[in-house]
Amino acid sequence: MLIRMQNGSAPRLLWQLFLAVVMILASARFSFAQDAWLAGPADPPDSRAALSASTAGQNTEGSDNAVSVAAGVEAAELSPAGAEGQGTQASGAQGSGDQSDTSKASTQNTPPPQPRRILGLMPNFRAVSAGTTPPPPTPKQAFIIATRNSFDYSSFIFVGITSALAEWTGAHPQLGEGMPGYGRYYWRGLVDKTDGNYWVIFALPSVFHQDERYYALGKGGFWKRGIYASTRILITPNYHGHNSFNASEILGRAIAQGISLSYYPSGVRTPGALGAKYGWAIGRDVLTNVFREFWPDIATHVLHRHP
Repeated sequence: MLIRMQNGSAPRLLWQLFLAVVMILASARFSFAQDAWLAGPADPPDSRAALSASTAGQNTEGSDNAVSVAAGVEAAELSPAGAEGQGTQASGAQGSGDQSDTSKASTQNTPPPQPRRILGLMPNFRAVSAGTTPPPPTPKQAFIIATRNSFDYSSFIFVGITSALAEWTGAHPQLGEGMPGYGRYYWRGLVDKTDGNYWVIFALPSVFHQDERYYALGKGGFWKRGIYASTRILITPNYHGHNSFNASEILGRAIAQGISLSYYPSGVRTPGALGAKYGWAIGRDVLTNVFREFWPDIATHVLHRHP
């Protein structure tokens, strides 16, 4: 992404984005608290009480049907298998009710799943829903994820917006203005995004045997989940499921920024400008992870829609 490097505007832009995300998450937290006050579904009526009432009604008719009752008792004594079947059926009915209650409780405690897209636009192919642990991606699968993230239609829209902002603010005067300047910003922004995706999602994870997908936590306190999401740029599972230092993210973004020196004007080849671009790339990934973590809850509890 292209941003102005002069006069410290990059840190200010990053700070403004951070504040915007914090406000969104704060509103989500307030909504979660409201939803926690909602009462659960009413318990089903006690079937045993209804059975007792029915039995009492049958007993009152016993005096008028003494012969039938006696015959029924005799038949029951002569057919123990049938009596056992009735008892099994009653026990099975009660067990079915217990399983239904357990299933309902499990469904209510399950965090909302991660969608494939956020708001129908933003790709979310790297997210794994809370409570699921799929096998680590093969290099081929990682390559496919990197390709989908790089060449999804939303990528062209996103780069188009950021390139327009960069041209409008004159981030790199050497690239010119107007449509010719916009084109120069655009192809560089697209190369930045694509280059970074292949290094971070495919190339280095295949070398270090790391899984660069985002595993949503989905439960716990607001700050616990926020800190967890923020630290995923430093911590990621390896192919064995153990947490490891996220070298793929840290080194991958650095390599991509180093390569960008070959096609950007000389004004961004200073250590300060390069550090600002690298910091923006890391900060953007932090904010993306935090947004991924809370988006299912925001969609469900705030927007009242399926994630």
